[in-house]
Amino acid sequence: QVQLVESGGGLVQPGGSLRLSCAASGSMFSINSMGWYRQAPGKERELVALTTSISTVVYADSVKGRFTISRDNAKNTVYLQMNSLKPEDTAVYYCNIMDKVKYSSSLMAYWGKGTLVTVST
Repeated sequence: QVQLVESGGGLVQPGGSLRLSCAASGSMFSINSMGWYRQAPGKERELVALTTSISTVVYADSVKGRFTISRDNAKNTVYLQMNSLKPEDTAVYYCNIMDKVKYSSSLMAYWGKGTLVTVST
């Protein structure tokens, strides 16, 4: 059973920084990508950043230059360093791992339960 556990959320003032962590445990075949999504109240879940097995990195336009995604393959952990936070970054942040399915071209999606980030004075 694969489990993803996020940590690092909280309340921060505008302009501040937070670092999110997501540690994955359990048996996975071959991780294709690790990433972060977020969902603000009343809005759909959206991609924030992801990094693939070939080190491709993708960022949402709204976080480029402010957020940095990184990963520790040995620990199956992905991080999101968030700087210059804005009130509009307030959301529940979810960790995601896409794992290759053995003998198939399909991918299995695993999600964490989410961690709340609130940017406010």
